[in-house]
Amino acid sequence: MPVTVGQKAPNFTLPDTGKKPTSLSDFAGKKVVLFFYPGAFTGVCEKEMCTVRDAMADFNKVNAQVLGISVDSPFANKGFAEKNGITFPLLSDFTRYVAAQYAGLVSNFAGIVGLTVANRSVFVIDGSGTVTYVWISENPGVEPPYDEVKKAAA
Repeated sequence: MPVTVGQKAPNFTLPDTGKKPTSLSDFAGKKVVLFFYPGAFTGVCEKEMCTVRDAMADFNKVNAQVLGISVDSPFANKGFAEKNGITFPLLSDFTRYVAAQYAGLVSNFAGIVGLTVANRSVFVIDGSGTVTYVWISENPGVEPPYDEVKKAAA
């Protein structure tokens, strides 16, 4: 069952690109926008994370913390962040536990049998830890509605 609006956001702790454990609870009292993306260095994910990077002023203006989450290793996420100038944290859900809990997983991603990734999705969480916005893609090739996400985070 995916996480829904009105639900308390499940806490998690995942390593960032420097292998430092980062928890959702680290941002208590602050709005958080979670972007789950299927895979670093894939075309649509690169476009999505760069679009989010370019919109950081909008998220900063409303004091919202952006986090990107994929099943990639911290090492792959670090290379991805460096290549694309991404300055918000990218977290590694290599066990796939958090992605499964929030929005589900996509099996056989890109036609590769056995490759299971996070479903492309976005969650906005308010300062009290309640989910106020959910967007879950039915097709991993579809990017989120960025204007809608920014409005939900405001």
